[in-house]
Amino acid sequence: MELFGEQKRCLDALVASIEQLGGRADIPKLEQIAELIIQTMRGPWRYFHTSEHIFEVGGSVDPIEVLAALFHDLVYVQVDQGVSFNISSALCPFVKEVRSQLVIRDETELPDDTMYHLVASVFGFVPGKTLSPFAGQNEFLSAVIAAKSLEPFLPASTIAEISACIEATIPFRPVAPNGLSAIELLYQRLVNVNRDFDFGWTDAETVEIVKRSVRLSNRDVENFASPNSSNFLDNTWNLMPETNHELSNVNSYTVGGYRKSLQKMEGFLNFLKPELVFQQFMQEPDDETYANMIAQTRKNIAAAKLYLGIKLITIAILEALSYRLGRDIPLSTMMGELRAPGFKTSVLEDYLPNRPIAYPLESQLEKEVLDLLAIGRNQESPYDIKNSPVATFIIKSIGFAETENFLKKAQDFFAERISSEEFLSYCAPDVIDTISSGVMKLFDSRKMALGKVKLAHQAVS
Repeated sequence: MELFGEQKRCLDALVASIEQLGGRADIPKLEQIAELIIQTMRGPWRYFHTSEHIFEVGGSVDPIEVLAALFHDLVYVQVDQGVSFNISSALCPFVKEVRSQLVIRDETELPDDTMYHLVASVFGFVPGKTLSPFAGQNEFLSAVIAAKSLEPFLPASTIAEISACIEATIPFRPVAPNGLSAIELLYQRLVNVNRDFDFGWTDAETVEIVKRSVRLSNRDVENFASPNSSNFLDNTWNLMPETNHELSNVNSYTVGGYRKSLQKMEGFLNFLKPELVFQQFMQEPDDETYANMIAQTRKNIAAAKLYLGIKLITIAILEALSYRLGRDIPLSTMMGELRAPGFKTSVLEDYLPNRPIAYPLESQLEKEVLDLLAIGRNQESPYDIKNSPVATFIIKSIGFAETENFLKKAQDFFAERISSEEFLSYCAPDVIDTISSGVMKLFDSRKMALGKVKLAHQAVS
């Protein structure tokens, strides 16, 4: 069959990489693998972990990195709401579902399969282990698919190197109780794998395998160290609908649904330590590069946390006002629909004044976040506009110094420790009056638009 676009690109990458590694490319079989990869990456809820992402992560230099990247996100249980039907059959001999969790089969149930045992050894996963979506489940299952898919084309030692790269993409792992980092533990396991499978790697070769794994894993999360916080937020906004599927229903997701997606992301960033984002092993990357990556990550996370905090304050006000209408009000009811090309519909920002900054900005971070709110992120997303006019109006009115206390009150409201009206009474009255007046004017504009239709109908009659 003739392939086009992403499938052709994936097939070309598979063929070129396998041939570079000395394997023989069986085109019909590799076409099926390319189709499997791209179909999975096109899942309905994939906004960030897409085929474009796997091509970026793999680069174009090292064939092992290219192959590892093609497979590394194949299984993403939280995003896909399970394991794709097309790949589940390959995993069934090795894992089973127990009380809604995936569990590695017991030793007596597992087949005598070299590729499976190789991947399990690289990951350090044992029979009977309950897999966690936050501790390598997706990466492990993706590596099993990679190993079984590539088994006809490449030797076991090469597949072990590919599996090591995929293992290294398990994100945000703290230092183990014995003081070793995740990447140091991977090195130790590879030393054992080399011995147990008789690969004959020298210690220098094992070190290079780990360094390659670090390069790939750092490329997987490189947006955290983007020199522009707007790029980082673009990726953050693409991640949100992957685990908040309500957002894919453009113009119909609720105020509360949007707020919960912001809460999840803000909670994650508050928990995340910048030192856990990137990995380093024996000067890969060198100390200066690594320190710069961590520093830029810290800066981006600080900007994102402040930005999300202000967005949460904004959505809290809109949610509290929406309670005067009902409990599951679409956000588009309060703010207007996302504007589509060729349609001029009224939106809340049309009825808010362009207010000057009431309190002077006190840091570069505040200036950067105000620009992100007022001017916007770099890209529109399918479910949201890139700038934040309502949040801009609020922060210009109350100032950044108030955001921490204001956010605590918003979180009390979200947790139902205070009522919607109690929360609104805490807010600056002129801000609430202006926003509620804007929402009423938005309702009036809809009423007028319907009235025009009625008048036009009467004129025709």
